[in-house]
Amino acid sequence: MTHRIALLPGDGVGPEIVAEAEKLLGALRDRFGLQVETEQGLIGGAAVDAAGNPFPEATLRLARESDAVFLGAVGGPKWDAESRDRRPETGLLAIRRELGLFANLRPALLYPELAEASTLRREYVAGLDIMIVRELTGGIYFGEPRGIETLASGERRGFNTLTYRESEIERIARRAFEIARRRDGRLCSVDKANVLEVSQLWREVVEAVHADYPDVTLSHMYVDNAAMQLVRAPLQFDVVVTGNMFGDILSDCAAMLTGSIGMLPSASLDAAGKGLYEPVHGSAPDIAGQGVVNPLATLLSVAMMLRYTLDEGGLADRVERAVGRVLADGLRTADIAGGGRSVSTDAMGDAVVAALDA
Repeated sequence: MTHRIALLPGDGVGPEIVAEAEKLLGALRDRFGLQVETEQGLIGGAAVDAAGNPFPEATLRLARESDAVFLGAVGGPKWDAESRDRRPETGLLAIRRELGLFANLRPALLYPELAEASTLRREYVAGLDIMIVRELTGGIYFGEPRGIETLASGERRGFNTLTYRESEIERIARRAFEIARRRDGRLCSVDKANVLEVSQLWREVVEAVHADYPDVTLSHMYVDNAAMQLVRAPLQFDVVVTGNMFGDILSDCAAMLTGSIGMLPSASLDAAGKGLYEPVHGSAPDIAGQGVVNPLATLLSVAMMLRYTLDEGGLADRVERAVGRVLADGLRTADIAGGGRSVSTDAMGDAVVAALDA
């Protein structure tokens, strides 16, 4: 079976890192028999410039016809003045919604060689391995009504709506319990149930789902405390499940525990396991085109794609081992330099590809 992958480079450093993903996929095809073909499409600011729409119909069609989607990054100051429907980020929200990508998996794994690059001391982060499961298609980012209005007094007011249905909470909770069951068997649900009715419902539904997973230990934590605990004692966490906005914030906080946001991959999955894969770090327009962006989050996102959508767990393990070998050999991009041998984006990608055979 040939897997069809849609490549959406997007904006900023997106084209540079997607090129490294394509290089890796080509090596896996040529040397290890991965049956894969790729096709590129437009999204974000690049799509606005070319088609006047951050998520063109042709891209939606390509994404739906593909087995998986690989995204670079979207956004940048060039498009900050655009109307909301033409903002690059609108394209990202649209593809998540249209493909039903409700489960966002963001691992925060610290490689031993990068312990000194973490913002915390080694004794606090050594052995860090957290999976944040973020609900991705509900919550305040999608709630209606929303907007900015002018009151009778002439003052402007902005408003957004935070809403979750029981079914939305249940399906993300089940995905998180399943993941926890395959790891260390501990799940922490993060909410704000002390002040938000939506979070009170969230907690009730998660508790109800827990009855089907008695082998998993469930705990609850308010989001403000969770943020504090991530920097106080991060090793206490195994799997974290939370809503869209809280997950967005906490996963970026967890990113710095690993040494660099350039190390974090992500997967966004639908109910059948079809996914969109992307590094967490965003478009980084300040370094775009300089050949210095860290491609490791991108290559680890390829590994996630191999594992979660393409059912190629052996190749996923091979990619992850190759990344570990490259780091053990002392190769570093600028964001994780810390005394290692600094290399360019494409040189790091070449090194990982070379290490696949080791």
